Amino acid sequence: MLIDTDHLHFWIQAIRQSPDPMRTMDAFWQGQLSSKEWLISSLNCWIDDFVTVDIHGGWVGVLASLLFQSETGPSYKHIRSVDIDPTCEPIATMMNKKEEISGRFRAVTADMCNIRSDANVIINTSCEHITQNQFDLWKTGMPYNSLLVLQSNNYDIPEHVRTASSLEEFKNQCNINVSWAGELKLPLYTRYMVIGKNNESK
Repeated sequence: MLIDTDHLHFWIQAIRQSPDPMRTMDAFWQGQLSSKEWLISSLNCWIDDFVTVDIHGGWVGVLASLLFQSETGPSYKHIRSVDIDPTCEPIATMMNKKEEISGRFRAVTADMCNIRSDANVIINTSCEHITQNQFDLWKTGMPYNSLLVLQSNNYDIPEHVRTASSLEEFKNQCNINVSWAGELKLPLYTRYMVIGKNNESK
């Protein structure tokens, strides 16, 4: 994936202005970037051009920036990045400053479980950070006609409160109508991903 110099400039500015630059740089670990590139390439064949996207658990906005810069996928009308950590909002805004200026990006501080969405695509790459009850509550706020893109992993660390030991277990945790599922083996863990829609109809 090519990164243009304008976006790279804003990435560096975001890291420099972060209250914890080393923590912000964690978003650029190999596993993090590989997982995001895998998501983008897998998503491309499932969506049309000019869609709206919500990213729940968007952290510091790197996934949004990579989506905007994808040279092989569709163009994005608007991306909203939601994270419960208030320190993420200004960092994500700077990461995506070019699109924020043009009105195509917005970072929001909120609990994903309290968010309602009408975006065409809803991405949640933080499924391991919320309990099953929280996930089920989150899912009730998602529309049935939107495409859901969900990621988790089997990485056992304290902040991961609901990992999955296999792709099949993750699919069961998600309980959606799965159109596609896969796994990506990384040095420290395996990332799981499912793409589909909510399992009820209006």
